[in-house]
Amino acid sequence: MGIPSVDLAQFINGTAEDKENFVKALGKAYEEIGFVAVKNPLISDDTIANLYRVVQEFFALPLDVKLKYERPELAGQRGYTSFGKEHAKDSNAGDLKEFWHFGQAVTDPNANKADYPDNINVTELPEFIEYGMKAYKDLENTGRHLLHAIALHLGLDEHWFDQHIFEGNSILRPIHYPPITSEPKNAVRAGQHEDINLITLLIGASAEGLEVLNKNNEWVAVTALPDHIVVNVGDMLQRLTNNKLKSTTHRVVNPPREKWNTPRFSIPFFLHPRNEMRLDCLPSCVEAGKEPAYAPISAHEFLTERLEEIGLIKK
Repeated sequence: MGIPSVDLAQFINGTAEDKENFVKALGKAYEEIGFVAVKNPLISDDTIANLYRVVQEFFALPLDVKLKYERPELAGQRGYTSFGKEHAKDSNAGDLKEFWHFGQAVTDPNANKADYPDNINVTELPEFIEYGMKAYKDLENTGRHLLHAIALHLGLDEHWFDQHIFEGNSILRPIHYPPITSEPKNAVRAGQHEDINLITLLIGASAEGLEVLNKNNEWVAVTALPDHIVVNVGDMLQRLTNNKLKSTTHRVVNPPREKWNTPRFSIPFFLHPRNEMRLDCLPSCVEAGKEPAYAPISAHEFLTERLEEIGLIKK
């Protein structure tokens, strides 16, 4: 799919005109489709390659080893989540995937451990957390610059989001979709959904399968361009902007039967704000005389609500 493409170097290192053009292109893409391909993200090809290598090594470990790192009491926010545990919010069929979560490593000694539990080391793979956290910080930095551009598009101060995302509750999620060995009943690799967070940064995928729902209610395949990452709007940003920016419905479909034996790996970074951030609709995004589309809510309240809907927190 020819989703719009922008060059982050144009925003960070370009002229004032380059920067303005970047903001316009990004804003138009996020108002119309909610997805954009970003060239020159602040993460190296080597970091991405090393991360994919250690991720594949982790998911190749025996199940009994992986299960040592599953922490149900953390609602899947750190460590391993086993196959079929998560489902789309309007479905009871478990997605055909297993995944891992790296989270924020906070510097505040008074940070609430319930909100920011420690990351989990995989003793069998010492490089796993090293490359995971390197990619985490690089993608967090990339997302910070994209939010600067989004703030300018919304008529806010360029650094408006900075205080809200500093040591925010973001998640890096390496996902493994194993080969399909029998006819799935209703499940797909990832059911249709919208992301919970502000923006999602996807550093490629090892096989096709990602599809987005366009304005004509048609599913269209998206393949990451070489040297680009795919970045989409999440529900928190859609809510904050009173639907000005679109959180597009997307899914990961099962491959054709002749490719059932092909695994798929994908690594999205879900950029979340700090839990206390308010997601109340920005007054500048609400038309005069009209009510906001959403009731006031905090990021923590919204996240908890959605984790219950997708099965990671039991009601």
